Amino acid sequence: MPAIQYEYKPENHFRSDPNKYKLEDLKSEEMILNMGPQHPSTHGVLRLEIISDGELIVDVVPHLGYLHRCFEKHAENLPFNQTIPFVDRMDYLAAMNSEHVYVMGVEKMLGIDKEIPKRVEYIRVLVAELNRLASHFVAIGSYALDIGAYTPFLWLMRDREHIQRMLEWICGARMLYNYIWIGGLFYDLPVGFEERCRDLVKYLRPKLVELQQLVIENEIFVRRTANVGVLPLATAIDYGCTGPVLRGSGLRWDLRKVDAYSVYPELDFDIPIGEGKMGTVGDCWDRNNVRVMECWESLKIVEQCLDQLTGTHKRTSDFDPQAFVPKKIRPKAMDCYVRGEGSKGELGFYIRTDGKSDVPVRMKSRGPSFHNLSVISEISRGALLADLVAVIGSLDLVMGEVDR
Repeated sequence: MPAIQYEYKPENHFRSDPNKYKLEDLKSEEMILNMGPQHPSTHGVLRLEIISDGELIVDVVPHLGYLHRCFEKHAENLPFNQTIPFVDRMDYLAAMNSEHVYVMGVEKMLGIDKEIPKRVEYIRVLVAELNRLASHFVAIGSYALDIGAYTPFLWLMRDREHIQRMLEWICGARMLYNYIWIGGLFYDLPVGFEERCRDLVKYLRPKLVELQQLVIENEIFVRRTANVGVLPLATAIDYGCTGPVLRGSGLRWDLRKVDAYSVYPELDFDIPIGEGKMGTVGDCWDRNNVRVMECWESLKIVEQCLDQLTGTHKRTSDFDPQAFVPKKIRPKAMDCYVRGEGSKGELGFYIRTDGKSDVPVRMKSRGPSFHNLSVISEISRGALLADLVAVIGSLDLVMGEVDR
């Protein structure tokens, strides 16, 4: 059944000031509720201030600042190579993707971005796509758990564990890797990794079929998510939404295709978008379906990378993954912005240097979760309180890159 819609009127909308709500401003039937910052469905330390009219939501205001990591200030006081472990801790569910984007930015500033060996680039894309899979598994599994399905969460955590073990085999860490270095990699792939990774791909394909049948096409899941939290494409663009949140609203925008960085132009993969098959384009169902479709595309990319790593760019005895790692990192005075497609959307780093210091003068990161979170008020007004949990989960927020 479609969600009950609250009749929204402009005169009922409060100002955008985060401290705008006062008891005297509320109508007699309205009340202020707080969700979080320790609520399990907020996926982190996020507090939502909800103005409700009974079971209907009038407005929602997110309050941040409970997990402030000071990433940008840390980066402005450390050499470029020592910032990588802090980059890991932003989107800690897809640290390889974050490392890849940051490292590309510094390499571009140093002018060595065209010198990176192809084997290094294929390994970077391989581990980034494996990490994208692991991140999407958490997003889909925890979302199913949010709305009452326990089994899919356990199954996806089980399958994610196989990916985590592969990444741990590469660099020794389960989540925070410090593996992709400026100019290269910490290590080459372990001997036998390519073969075991192919086995993993074969294992995951039928699991994705099960996931689609158990969750995405499940009638209860469809009724719970279709026509809920509808995000029109124009609104998504206005708020700077990216990743599956934007593509779920119907725009085929993926930086792996748009900017064609690293070796992605040499790989064949599609960009899934929301099509409104179960409801309105841009609803909670579309956003989750896009993530599952992206998992299929990531498996295709992983297989193509393995073909290259066992073929044209196979392992050689003289290959050194650190051959182009600079001994001293001091870019010329410049401003640089580089972006890439993280698991949540466009992850970008703006770096300013003065040419005299080994640390940046200014570091600014663009976390996709921050922009995706900002749209929550627009897509929650008029929904039921019970639907707010479904809306939050469909945005796949990681507070580490919101409170940075």
